[in-house]
Amino acid sequence: MSLVRLRAVTKRYDTTVVMRNVFFTLNRGDRVGIIGKNGAGKTTLLKLILGQEEPNDGTVEIDNGIRIGYFSQFSELNGEMSVLDVLEQTFADIRAVEAELGRIEAALESSPESNELSRLLNRQMALFDFMEQREGWTISNRIDTVLSRLGFNDAYRVRPIDQLSGGWRNRAALAKILLEEPDVLLMDEPTNYLDIDGVAWLEQWFNKLRGALIVVSHDRSFLDNVVNRIIEVENRSLQEYPGDFTQYVREKRLRLKSLERQFEHEEELLVYEAEAIADRLAATKNPSEALRRRLANVKKKVEPKPVDRIVTSIYDRLQVSVNLFAAERLSKTYGDQVIFHDLSFEIHRGERIAIVGPNGCGKTTLLRVLVGLEEPDSGVFVQGKRAEYCYYNQVFDELDLNDTVSHAVNVFGLGYLAPRKQVNRLLALLQFSEMDLNQQIGTLSGGQRARVALAKCLLSGAALLFLDEPTNHLDMTSTQVMERALMHFPGAVVVASHDRFFIDKIATHLLIFEGHGHVRQVSGNWTIWLASKTNAPSTG
Repeated sequence: MSLVRLRAVTKRYDTTVVMRNVFFTLNRGDRVGIIGKNGAGKTTLLKLILGQEEPNDGTVEIDNGIRIGYFSQFSELNGEMSVLDVLEQTFADIRAVEAELGRIEAALESSPESNELSRLLNRQMALFDFMEQREGWTISNRIDTVLSRLGFNDAYRVRPIDQLSGGWRNRAALAKILLEEPDVLLMDEPTNYLDIDGVAWLEQWFNKLRGALIVVSHDRSFLDNVVNRIIEVENRSLQEYPGDFTQYVREKRLRLKSLERQFEHEEELLVYEAEAIADRLAATKNPSEALRRRLANVKKKVEPKPVDRIVTSIYDRLQVSVNLFAAERLSKTYGDQVIFHDLSFEIHRGERIAIVGPNGCGKTTLLRVLVGLEEPDSGVFVQGKRAEYCYYNQVFDELDLNDTVSHAVNVFGLGYLAPRKQVNRLLALLQFSEMDLNQQIGTLSGGQRARVALAKCLLSGAALLFLDEPTNHLDMTSTQVMERALMHFPGAVVVASHDRFFIDKIATHLLIFEGHGHVRQVSGNWTIWLASKTNAPSTG
């Protein structure tokens, strides 16, 4: 029996149609990954299921008694309660039963009369059954496990929600919804702000889930490890693919080839139709506008996008030295915590260095030291000639909200030197329409602003790019364009990321934070590193 059903749903905002005549069914045990471009309607789909949005046409049906939990990538948790108190509040009914069991135990010790004794014992047995069904005896252990896996140390557990950063609030909200264990989980980018170990644990949690899951995510490895269906939101409809993300890639390629063949035949038929119309209406100078639009759409769908050519044509103007950066015996400590110690490495042209490690280990601190926003306690680093750098986070924070997308990018770095048409082609690859180009940055969503900052970094003219979690808030297409751009970038890239698929595609070297100030340097990407550890000969 299905838990959620969308039947012929159409959703409009003013005159903009987001979904048209959509059908969707969610069954118990389903693990559905939702993918699509920013603005395609992924979050709208979740809000329709939640009842936060109403369809203009069609129906959204939820089975009676189904509990739905929703995690947003922008946490709504706030207040003076601590993280631990918020999670304890989730189990208020179980804590109340524990308190009643304590009172019953005290009453039993006072040797009540037989009638009262019988009543107390019956009530105690009923409460024991309740605790068994709800797994109430393991609450403290479950709370501790979730908080530990999400990176909360003892200090952060008792800190008021209002004193947490946005990333930590997100993790607190994630802990809360996981512990609530609703029948249907709706998750919007749950892996943002999690480290690799946290994501791996979350994957295990979802695979043991007894209910159903719908997850919006750009993390391709996560989708591979969790989902059994992919729904792509495109062209105001839902296109379904069975299996995980890897299977989706295979199936979509086959589908597109089939569509291309279909469109080739359709175009031929439309040409014949247009010729027939021209013959019958010889006096008419303009053919049907609807037919013209259909022909244009067919041509647009089958025309390949020359992604690499668009990217490399802009980079032709960038001259990069071989030796870009050298760090020698860098150390940084916060109080008693050693972030990194005696760290030395070099960065050369063409290298892609990924910084990995658990949350709070010091990845962002290292980036901030390398770009000069923080001072190391000891050690030195030297930039090579013509080795200017660009720091993604700084570019994002300094975006002029009153500027337009087109102007902000076209007057910056290589964007100023390259023809405007060439720059706008790159912006089009990053999902900016001609209308978007004239929008003020302050009116854009967080994901759209991230794409503006990314475009400015890619076109900065710097020989060295520093990126901190650049895939957060980007849709999958924008992430793929960024990967192609970084792979063709003639300089060097240093990136902190938890996105394993992204690391695998671009990294040539890893800096792995292993704790206690030690940073291991490894050649290759994440999968190569894991395979080398797995296949290493035993020393025992």
